[in-house]
Amino acid sequence: MAKQTYDESSFRVLKGLEPVRERPGMYTETSSPTHILQEVIDNAADEALAGHARNIHVKLHADGSASVTDDGRGIPVGLHPEEKIPVAVLAFTRLHAGGKFDKKAGNSAYAFSGGLHGVGVAVTNALSTRIEVEIRRDGKIHTLGFADGGEQVSPIDIVGEAGKQSGTRVRIWPDAKYFDSAKFNLATLERALRSKAVLLSGVAVQLDIEQADGSIASKSWHYADGIRGYLADLAGDAEPIAPLFSAERHVTEDGDYAIGEGAAWVLGWYAEGAPASESYVNLIPTSLGGTHESGLRAGVFEAVKSFAEHHALLPRGVKMQQDDVCGRMAFILSVRLLDPQFQGQIKEKLNSREAVKLVSGIVRDMLENWLNGHVEHGKAIAELAIRQALARQKSAQKIEKKKSSGVAVLPGKLSDCESEDIGENELFLVEGDSAGGSAKQGRDREIQAILPLRGKVQNAFEIDANQLYANREIHDIAVALGVEPHAPDAPDAVLANLRYGKLIIMADADVDGSHIQTLLLTLFYRHFPKLIDNGHVWIAQPPLYRVDVAAQGKGKPAKRLYALDDGELEAIQERLAKEKVAPNHIEVGRFKGLGEMNPQQLRETSMDPATRRMLRVTQRPGADEETRRMFSLLMAKGESGNRRTWMEQKGSAVEADL
Repeated sequence: MAKQTYDESSFRVLKGLEPVRERPGMYTETSSPTHILQEVIDNAADEALAGHARNIHVKLHADGSASVTDDGRGIPVGLHPEEKIPVAVLAFTRLHAGGKFDKKAGNSAYAFSGGLHGVGVAVTNALSTRIEVEIRRDGKIHTLGFADGGEQVSPIDIVGEAGKQSGTRVRIWPDAKYFDSAKFNLATLERALRSKAVLLSGVAVQLDIEQADGSIASKSWHYADGIRGYLADLAGDAEPIAPLFSAERHVTEDGDYAIGEGAAWVLGWYAEGAPASESYVNLIPTSLGGTHESGLRAGVFEAVKSFAEHHALLPRGVKMQQDDVCGRMAFILSVRLLDPQFQGQIKEKLNSREAVKLVSGIVRDMLENWLNGHVEHGKAIAELAIRQALARQKSAQKIEKKKSSGVAVLPGKLSDCESEDIGENELFLVEGDSAGGSAKQGRDREIQAILPLRGKVQNAFEIDANQLYANREIHDIAVALGVEPHAPDAPDAVLANLRYGKLIIMADADVDGSHIQTLLLTLFYRHFPKLIDNGHVWIAQPPLYRVDVAAQGKGKPAKRLYALDDGELEAIQERLAKEKVAPNHIEVGRFKGLGEMNPQQLRETSMDPATRRMLRVTQRPGADEETRRMFSLLMAKGESGNRRTWMEQKGSAVEADL
């Protein structure tokens, strides 16, 4: 094997749009070019959301390209005052350039848009072989072009008179080498366009598909009743048990939230066959939900619970939970946020913590008023939730009988949860007593249990199953779970007495924490493999940094942000700089471990389902032998020589926080 050099020439600096082409999966969905087309569509939708466009037209051409046309203001073509480059060129060639920054300073072209990533159509350009842009603005028709993965190949030319017309037309030719399939996902595209029509009142949305024979197949969308009519269409023949409840409220005065922030929603409860729910943030579909959905469910739960208690509907001994109320509920939720924070560039999940309080507050107030103004409908909804609660408690009683029939005594240091619902219950294995104390105070006592671990668990890779319980930590983990050690080919019945649906490893974000994670994963892989096979094992991702931003005057309250690593910290600092936040108003703190977090911080970052980040532990299909070989190399006592060789060869690839 040739010896590799490591010197100054080993470093490579990626410039312009190179990072996108090097790692396209970090910036977009690579199964098809649908998402890079949606970036262009979202720009047209932002023009409509801002009140400047009334028509959005998408065309799929027979040659594999696609075009998006709107009748908005048209991208500015003049020189940027600082960069001295045409703004239209910046939009397509710079990852962090756009008209969606400086919102609070009043310098943004859009008060509400799909986030502050600032990489949208630049990613589209980077992953396309060619892009043609036509801009109608200030009475002129302007054109420019890009090719070869983002390079400008034609200057901005004036090619005609536009009269009073304005707008932008962008045609893209995706580069097939970056995608698993070169074809656009028609179902995803139609769903996205339909949602724009639903959420943009008065805007016409049309899709044209050019056929091989030159003919055009067209579809258009229009919903006279907005999201209410949309949910009714999704439900089809399914009838709600009460009339659909739709409402809308946005902030009108400066305070905790910016003027214009708020939500519109429609709710429906179904005894059988509820349609799938959908949520959006500034017109962006959030298929994985997020904090706005958590806020909606919290507000709905509190409103229905308050109504049931006020009207004395709850039977004695019945304790209503959120899933009892929301389990048979379908909703369409559209939220407007000034500065939405998403998980990842494709924006499938909202992470903005303030959205929980914003949405839950306005939904609770308006739904509670509606329920008390329509008592019969309110009772129907509450009674459906009560039936769900009774069914859940009946199921829990069966589990309790099974559990109480055993002889094992739960470990004394376990802080157990109150619920017996295995699907909801979570057990956190927490590194250290200090962090365990914070976790106990910050947990949801209803569904979250805490088991502190003192020190590192024994390496169980070569321990015989009959000798496992000689180790106190392993004994306590097994007894708390209610599962006995078993072989990989054991039936799923070995999990019959499992007490928690999620087993969450929560260790410090440092080398020692990673070691503890490895020892616990070794234990579960070697002696409790069915926990991994059935998706019960998770790893919490506590952040390394906390960023406190001081209040910026009226309407700009203080906020706290968290960064998982140095990369996220840099991105947050860059975004705050774009927002013109003064450096002396920003304080960055580093967590040395979980024990440094107070209960509220630990709950926000690692325990609250609405805001935490976790990774599910799975085994890649077909990789059984490779996984077994790697565990043996890393954890077996007789592999020290091979382990040293492997570390010498692979050590440079490790990013350790020492």
